[in-house]
Amino acid sequence: MDKYVIDGGGRLCGSVRLQSAKNSVLPLFAASVLTQERVVIRDAPHISDVACMAQILKELGARVVFRDGDAVIDSADACSHELSSVLTGELRSSVFMLGSLLSRFGRALIAYPGGCDIGLRPIDLHLNALKRLGVSISERDGFIFCEGERLRGAEIELDFPSVGATENILLAAVKAEGRTVISGAAKEPEIVDLQNFLNAMGAKVAGAGTDVIEAEGVRTLHGVVYRPMKDRIEAGTYLIAGAACGGEVETVGVPPENLRLLLHKLRENGCKIHTKNDKIRLESSGRLQCNRRIETMPFPGFPTDLQAQAAALNASCEGSALIVENLFETRFKYVPELQKMGADIVVNGRTALVRGVRTLHGACVTAGDLRGGAALVIAALAAEGVSEVLDLTHTDRGYSGFSEKLKGLGARIRRVRT
Repeated sequence: MDKYVIDGGGRLCGSVRLQSAKNSVLPLFAASVLTQERVVIRDAPHISDVACMAQILKELGARVVFRDGDAVIDSADACSHELSSVLTGELRSSVFMLGSLLSRFGRALIAYPGGCDIGLRPIDLHLNALKRLGVSISERDGFIFCEGERLRGAEIELDFPSVGATENILLAAVKAEGRTVISGAAKEPEIVDLQNFLNAMGAKVAGAGTDVIEAEGVRTLHGVVYRPMKDRIEAGTYLIAGAACGGEVETVGVPPENLRLLLHKLRENGCKIHTKNDKIRLESSGRLQCNRRIETMPFPGFPTDLQAQAAALNASCEGSALIVENLFETRFKYVPELQKMGADIVVNGRTALVRGVRTLHGACVTAGDLRGGAALVIAALAAEGVSEVLDLTHTDRGYSGFSEKLKGLGARIRRVRT
């Protein structure tokens, strides 16, 4: 098991080359089984979640090859509709396979999906929506059995704009008979990316990015060569790191509108933000003011995937910040680790009061989930002294070349095999 050894207190300066978006690429992998022709996903990120999704496709009988940074997927010989509990237990995004397997085979058997331990994340929205498309569902012994030999379009109203449910409905609906209308759909940029991918394969989907999406079913989809969007959460992580440490950090590839509320909060901290096209440049003095309030919400609200990083930033700002987590009930599990570094944070249910301290100090901490691990790295970079961040299996799930990119900004960080 590897760890990061970080000598904090230095400024960060430079430009970061961003990976393709993890939260976009995983549904695209699931969508690749909708065709028997070859699919090429350009610049697939070298992260463990992508490797896990590739293994899931291989278990179905597909061939997946990584070549020159691209993922080449051939699902012509895919013949299984069953997913083992081993891989689905590791990867939350395996739930996307329900919609695509039903479209391809008319049935699916999947274990309850896993991922980071940040809350229950029930999939009732997914299952109820699939029932509206004509799928019969039974659950027993930790497995979900779905049958839908003849999917039919339907009008589906989501009680909550769930990203996963919206994407799963689209994967099931693109080849269903007739028209499907999703009201109350999630509006995240990753939904738009999935729509663009499906339409490039010959689907007829419109409305992504709004709360109403329509899909007219087609009989077949063809192969595609596609370059996914860049990772807005990765971009936000490096911008927050630059704010916490001081200096100038630039990201390239993510449009500012995809991080609008984060950029607003960083300006509120006292950072200077400059944007042009898909470039975002942050300037920070390193001694900032706390945000008054951060409340996670579905897009275009503040991303839950940047909440922990924002808490790490506020931990060494002047003043106090109230952070409200509306999406996942146990996403403050990183707080005791930040407290080891001197952070003054009090958690009460879904809220955390962060009282900024003048400086954090180095400590040995353990990453308990993906974004919490990124927050600990940010805190260690801003702290005085040397820190160790243990258990990198979590950060490896979502950040490709994390330490190398930080080194490129001037961070004193090294990865050590323990």
